[in-house]
Amino acid sequence: MPNTIRDIKTVDADSYPYIFEQNVSIPLRSGSVLRCNVYRPKEEGRYPVIATCGPYGKDVPYKSFHPASFAEINPEHQTDHSAWETPTPSYWTRHGYVVVRADEPGTGQSPGILNVKSAATVDAFHTVVEWAVEQPWSSGKVGLMGISYYAASQWQVAAKHPKGLAALVPYEGFSDSYMESTRHGGILSNEFYNRWYPRQVASNQYGLPGKAARNWGPDTVEGDLGEEELKDNRVDGLEVMRAAKYRDHPLFKATEVDLESISVPVLSVGNLGGISLHLRGNVLGYTRASSEFKYLRFIAGRHDIPFYYPEEVQVQLSFLDAFLKGDDRVGWSEKGKVAPVSLLLRKGDVGYNDPESEKAFKRREESQWPLSNTQYTDYFLTTERRLVPEKPQTPQPATVDYMAYGIAPDAGSAPGTGSKPPPPPSPEHKPSGASSFGDGTVVSFESEPFSTETEITGHIVAHLNVSVGKDSSATNVPGEIDLFITLRHLSASGKEISYTGSVGDPVPIAKGWLRVSLRKINPDHPLHRPWLPYRDCSSESVQPVTVDEVYPVDVEVWPTNVVVDAGARLVLEVSSCDTAGAGIWGHTDPVDRPADVLRGINRIHFGPDHLNYVTLPIIPAALSGA
Repeated sequence: MPNTIRDIKTVDADSYPYIFEQNVSIPLRSGSVLRCNVYRPKEEGRYPVIATCGPYGKDVPYKSFHPASFAEINPEHQTDHSAWETPTPSYWTRHGYVVVRADEPGTGQSPGILNVKSAATVDAFHTVVEWAVEQPWSSGKVGLMGISYYAASQWQVAAKHPKGLAALVPYEGFSDSYMESTRHGGILSNEFYNRWYPRQVASNQYGLPGKAARNWGPDTVEGDLGEEELKDNRVDGLEVMRAAKYRDHPLFKATEVDLESISVPVLSVGNLGGISLHLRGNVLGYTRASSEFKYLRFIAGRHDIPFYYPEEVQVQLSFLDAFLKGDDRVGWSEKGKVAPVSLLLRKGDVGYNDPESEKAFKRREESQWPLSNTQYTDYFLTTERRLVPEKPQTPQPATVDYMAYGIAPDAGSAPGTGSKPPPPPSPEHKPSGASSFGDGTVVSFESEPFSTETEITGHIVAHLNVSVGKDSSATNVPGEIDLFITLRHLSASGKEISYTGSVGDPVPIAKGWLRVSLRKINPDHPLHRPWLPYRDCSSESVQPVTVDEVYPVDVEVWPTNVVVDAGARLVLEVSSCDTAGAGIWGHTDPVDRPADVLRGINRIHFGPDHLNYVTLPIIPAALSGA
């Protein structure tokens, strides 16, 4: 039986240097309630509000949620009320803000259906903002700030224009659910979800027994629910994601964000190492928002801790003070006073997952994105597996081949990410390149050493001519090609230079993906650019993939920055599956990538009619000053 909803609010005005109101009920239009915690200064007054709404648990302490991470963040933010990816109440109340932290429907102390990233969660957050505006302790201005999930939701809510919303600070937050968090180039990104959902979301479901015993916040105040009711009260996200192959699926139509409608001030903070989830969203959220005052700031480092760096918190504070308090000490609200883009220059090999070493990366302020005077420069692939700036002469047709296996029905991951190695290719189809996993699923194209220091900043596109042929050692007839593109950086000594990924893992410069049946570009779409091809990715835009038919494709590689030293090299990698640096962002779902559809000999075609190249955004030396 459903729990009886009642008033469970408590108030503690003595234990902390702020007033702590726990489990405050916010009425929803559905007739249910959302529960939030309110942290507010003790001094009477009306204060601006910083609001978050998410599934991880407003009452789950950061130190329990991720002890190792908690131990590494700025000590000023190591408190009993610190929570994963959200602003720290003690800091912000001390600086004259109220912090409102809400549990999404179906999580923590909020009853309802657990359905992350859904229209219902967006509506709930919208309600939180409009509720906060009307409270007696509120100045009537609300800012949104947080990391990841607590950043992505900001784009969605801002596009709905809730009353009182005055500013956004999305740190590492995707803005295109289809292309960034669910389907990279149309390929299901399942591995992160498979880890994330049971640990960080389902573990906090409303009514789930044993949370207190696991030190995962308090038990549901209104009582535990039975197993069947818990199951009925949550949506099986993976099954929905599998079914949602195209943008016109209801999952995406219901949560599609009209970024152009966003008009409030935005400080979008993108992590250059977030190459498989958030970086693209921060860049495109910034470029597409119509806000008069909008800013794009790049950072490096792990996903969890830069938000709490003292220097980053100072930027957050000055931005929110400007637009929520009218106290603009920096010039955020003066057109042209603060540079719209604050770029971080990734120069040199400083290692990875080393915040101190990453301080060597210098900042440069820019007036726009993409950068002015960007020189889009083509580097051509050759049959000798080189990457050259001159157009190659290939008088006769030729191919560079590599294997594709897909995912066996009983496999949990792709070759190189934990599954049993696939069978070797048949002798007559020995691939011409070897992957980093030794299974022949990759070909690499390496440049000559750069003669001068070269900055690459912006959007990258790989232009390829591809086909798939039948593998004579297999019985299937392939009907799809999944392309995985990686850009790597080799030092003058030949060592790969890696950067800090989201979880502290080593990652390359950038990655891109494309399911070839979704190759169709819409050049008439207002968002289409030569450096950022737009695809509808709708069920109506699907095109067939036939054995031995050659298809020209443009593969979007996510935006980036890197400074290539003189003597260093670049490597462009083309693969049929995830390669080194994919980390927890694997594409290994056997339903989405079945072996009977994907297994075959993938080919890149060369010849007079088939030029293959990658277009790099080169910044002239006089401008870069790297």
